[in-house]
Amino acid sequence: MIRKLLMPLIFLVAVFSFSSCDLDDDTPNFYFVSLAVTEVDMPESFELNETYDIDVTYVRNDGCTFFEGFDVVKTGQTDREVLVVGSRLTDEDLACTQAVEEVVATMQFKVIFTGEYHFKFYAGKDENDEAIYLEYDVPVEGEATTN
Repeated sequence: MIRKLLMPLIFLVAVFSFSSCDLDDDTPNFYFVSLAVTEVDMPESFELNETYDIDVTYVRNDGCTFFEGFDVVKTGQTDREVLVVGSRLTDEDLACTQAVEEVVATMQFKVIFTGEYHFKFYAGKDENDEAIYLEYDVPVEGEATTN
């Protein structure tokens, strides 16, 4: 029984050891970047226990930068700081377009607290290299139920 389980594993190890990949090249071909938010389509209010699709418009600086996701940090019970995360390719052989474009990505958000949510979306840096944010306050409609 154990032999039957080990044979496929040994085969996979043998295949990978003979592959033509250059294992000595461990240089990353990308790095992560923060993408500046220009607009957020935020609802005027939330309903408790509902999930919302929030459209976030961000700036893509060139053709070698790609959307990776959202980094949402809970800074208080209903306070959130949101960063759009991108990756930037570094391959020297790549010809990246220099076109700057605005792109929309959808963030899903589930409302689990009553009161009011406060969002801060990273929007870049000012002339003093300080972070700037687009801020939104969204009240939650509906009361928590007790069983």
